[in-house]
Parts: sequence; structure tokens; C-alpha cells
Amino acid sequence: MTPIKDKRIAIFIEELFDDEEALGTSDRLLNAGAAVVFVGPTAPHNYTGLNGRVVTTDQSAGKTKLADIDAIVIPGGFAPGKMRMRHVMVDLVRDAIEAKKLVAAICHGPQMLISANAVRDRMITCWPSIAIDVKNAGGLYMDRQVIEDHNIITSRKIDDVEAFSNAIIKTLATSSGPQ
Repeated sequence: MTPIKDKRIAIFIEELFDDEEALGTSDRLLNAGAAVVFVGPTAPHNYTGLNGRVVTTDQSAGKTKLADIDAIVIPGGFAPGKMRMRHVMVDLVRDAIEAKKLVAAICHGPQMLISANAVRDRMITCWPSIAIDVKNAGGLYMDRQVIEDHNIITSRKIDDVEAFSNAIIKTLATSSGPQ
């Protein structure tokens, strides 16, 4: 039996996403039984990753209903810097956190958590260059492969994708579904 069958996960996509952090995580979640939907500012639309992989978004953030997803995954690269300029994407992250849904961010992904005002007094890891941003936003930065703080999971980099994905799967496998 697949550990997260019937779980619905939105993976946020914007130009210059990190290919492995988005697609490697997606592959692992799909293999664990989840339904994955790529969500971007517009849909359908092709977005190109840092290494040239192209992802076509399934739906726009504006059409994404929080009740229809169990988790949000925010990959890194330069995409989070672009996503944080999209109020509807930031609002969706903030609303998910407030609703106690799982939000997982890797590499530069925690920039979205900062914009959603969701790092204060939380343990967070991220790409080293944004650690100061996490600290300035009131987060408790730690250099670890994966950190789980309530309904937020963070990771540092491509090398952590497997551990990051495993943490998401484990958390979703023990949750009861959309909240």
C-alpha cells in the first residue's frame, strides 16, 4: 500500500525553479501515491527550470482552493524570489499555514515563508545565503538537512531532496487529510 494515497500536493512553480528540487520531490511524492499538481501564477503555462527542464502548470494559484490540497511544496532556485511578488501565491501559503496544512520549502523556498510572515519563532533551515533573511524575520535558523517545526518542513539544498521528500511523506502518512 502506498503511504500517502489520496493526498493532494501542490508544488509551486515559477521561472527558474530548481529542477531537481521540484521534479525530484514530485517523483518521490508520486511514487508514494500522492496526487501532485503544479501550481503557478498562470495555467496552463510552461515554466523553465535552472537546468532547462520545462514544467507546464496544471492550475493557477488564483484557482487553487485550499480545501482541495493537503500540502504545498515550494522548491528553490530563483523561483521563490519571483513567487513572493505574486500576492495570490503568498496568500495561499499563509492561509495553508494558518489552516495547519503542511507547507514544505527547500533551498530558497523559505523566502515564501518570510513573505507569508510565517517564520517568527520557528526553527528553519534554508540555503545559506538567505539564513540572514530568516533570522531578520524572527526565525531560528539552523544548518540541518531537514527541520520539521509543526506544519512547516524546511531543507537546505539539492543534496537534501531525498530526506526532504521522506519528511513530507512521513508527515502526510500520519495526518488525517485536508483540514
